[in-house]
Amino acid sequence: MPRGAVGALQSSLNRMQENAVQELDGTLIDMAGVEDRLGTDTQAQKQLQDSLRTYGQQVPVLVRPHPKSPGRFEIVYGRRRLQALKSLGMPVKAMVRQLDDHALVMAQGQENTARQDLSFIEKASFAAQLDTGGHDRQTIADALSIDLPMVSRMLKVGHAFDLPFLRRVGSAPSIGRDRWMALVKLFEVPGAKARAEGRMANNDWNGLASDERFEAIYTQSSAQPAKAAASPAPSAKPRTLRSREGKAVADIRSGKRGVTVTVPARAADGFDTWLDAHAEELLQEIHDRWQKTRA
Repeated sequence: MPRGAVGALQSSLNRMQENAVQELDGTLIDMAGVEDRLGTDTQAQKQLQDSLRTYGQQVPVLVRPHPKSPGRFEIVYGRRRLQALKSLGMPVKAMVRQLDDHALVMAQGQENTARQDLSFIEKASFAAQLDTGGHDRQTIADALSIDLPMVSRMLKVGHAFDLPFLRRVGSAPSIGRDRWMALVKLFEVPGAKARAEGRMANNDWNGLASDERFEAIYTQSSAQPAKAAASPAPSAKPRTLRSREGKAVADIRSGKRGVTVTVPARAADGFDTWLDAHAEELLQEIHDRWQKTRA
């Protein structure tokens, strides 16, 4: 057989082997890559175990041969399925592919992006871990399917909080970039981080959902120290609230009598009328969120 044909046949056989699903002993599969989940949803994990017990494993995980331990493997993606199958003592259906570290990161990142269920802080932490591991920004952008400016924003947040702290907060699925950026700025104030960690030490902390944990930390970080209680009243100079496009939509004024929000009708484009119609509903939701932080 001509040499070129032999090479083509070998390449074809390799592709077939990579796409073939094998059954592996879960104890032979080690963790690898970057941590992309901040904490484990106990209820969701139990539901996954129940599903696997009842219906079996329908979707294979992806692994690569362990680069340093012959006969062992490293998980690329499918960590939750792997943990559940290990707990059940079931074999793991897996596709085995030869991947270097760069290809592993890309595969893990692209699989996470395709799922679209990672929160902002999980993606930011993922990006920061890749950056710390020496991967360039273009690789991070490609792995998360984002542009370079967004990589910079994510790294600013991801590097601001260490992994043990983020694991305790959890994924905070409803908390977006702006709120995390605001917390970064709060932590720059002396004493703010210590107040947040004090809140995390409370007995009721583990009873809070992840979003509620973030709100509790944010509120505690925003609080003024006791000695500042007698400080002068806030300035009456209004602050301008702007839309994401930079357009001024409201003025917020703090004074001795309270807080006033004004939406100028002349440039509101109907936002003032809509806000008036939904004010009770929106204020009730905000008040409920505030009460949860005081629980």
